[in-house]
Amino acid sequence: MTTRIDLNELARRENEQTEWKENVADVNDVVATLSAFANDLQNLGGGYVVCGVREDKDEYGFPTLVSVGLTASRLKEIEGTVLSRCRDRVSPSITPLVEELETADPQRRILVFIQPATSTAHTFRRRDGGARHYVRVSRSTMEARNGTLKDLLVRKGALEPWDRRPCTGATESDIDLLVLREALQRMGVFSRETGVEQYLSPDVQLSAFVPPLLAREPLTGVLRPRNFAILLFGRETQRFIPGAVAYFSIYPGVDRSDPHAERHDLAGNLLEQALRLQELLNIQSYTAFDNTDSTSPNVIKYPKRALYEAMGNALAHRDYEMVDPTRLTVFSDRIEVTSPGSLPIGVHIESLRQGTVSPRRRNQVVAWFLSRLQRPQPDGQSIPTILRSMHGEGRPPPIFEADQTKVACVLPAHPRHVALCDLHR
Repeated sequence: MTTRIDLNELARRENEQTEWKENVADVNDVVATLSAFANDLQNLGGGYVVCGVREDKDEYGFPTLVSVGLTASRLKEIEGTVLSRCRDRVSPSITPLVEELETADPQRRILVFIQPATSTAHTFRRRDGGARHYVRVSRSTMEARNGTLKDLLVRKGALEPWDRRPCTGATESDIDLLVLREALQRMGVFSRETGVEQYLSPDVQLSAFVPPLLAREPLTGVLRPRNFAILLFGRETQRFIPGAVAYFSIYPGVDRSDPHAERHDLAGNLLEQALRLQELLNIQSYTAFDNTDSTSPNVIKYPKRALYEAMGNALAHRDYEMVDPTRLTVFSDRIEVTSPGSLPIGVHIESLRQGTVSPRRRNQVVAWFLSRLQRPQPDGQSIPTILRSMHGEGRPPPIFEADQTKVACVLPAHPRHVALCDLHR
């Protein structure tokens, strides 16, 4: 029989998709990993659990596979137990495909479980413990908790994205109708005949791509603004979304040790914050003249387009469930733009640095509104725009950094401005 599995091909793939197990000491580990592959947090399409193969290194230190294999009785025992627990302890149950591969020893074989991604979020119950969601993070299987669990549930459609959820405690009176009207006018959809009241209906949408501004509670029938409506058009946005603030700080030197720092704490709705941040950033985009440079006598410290896009990205795609503020910090040689939250699922730091990142929006509705109000670039063009803008006139490239709590974009100043700052110290 011709098998569909090629171990050498699996070894060349991303290791996130393959779990190698020489000896199956705990069958529950196999089932947890299969449920993680079914949950497919990393959007890889599923994965493989290979039993009877050990990862090793050759004499030169390169990775290699050692096919140990399983005896016939052990193979059947593992297969039967794994399939029964996938049926009885995984909810909704999963049914991985099973393949057997021959080894050099005719008395031993390799057992491969193949689990495609599914459209639902699965839990697995170990022994007598409670049911838990498992996900694959890099090369490890782990329980999904906190933000990771929310990301999984949103991805599987079991939980609405944050910006689409109704804002608990808020009512339609918490929407600032003047701010909403101005936004509708800028977007070209305002009508004097109907006013803004029609958009306070839970059945009226501005676009097929965004939900109505308000939603009706199932039990009480009370109309609640969605989170994006409070964030963009709220009267007291921070009352309901405490983390929706921005800090704009200015340090004369290259670090935070200077006591003569200046800080602006910005509250209000997101549109007000974006406008004020734009005004503050404009001050940083000034020109330095050098009459000895015939090719570029006038150079600006930072291109406005790059500043605007970095700021817009931070506001549109940050995690608003975190209470940390959006931070824009000005130093003599750079501006750092930091937004709370990790990179969205499917976005990798290297693609961000290369400008090849695909459009992935944590707050899709917020990004939709801001793009139509001409804040950040729509359709994932912000990063390429920043890279192109910074490339001109000999500017250093932007620096992108990310971890589990924040994403930072660092825009270096033009070298001429850095040299002038050094002269005046």
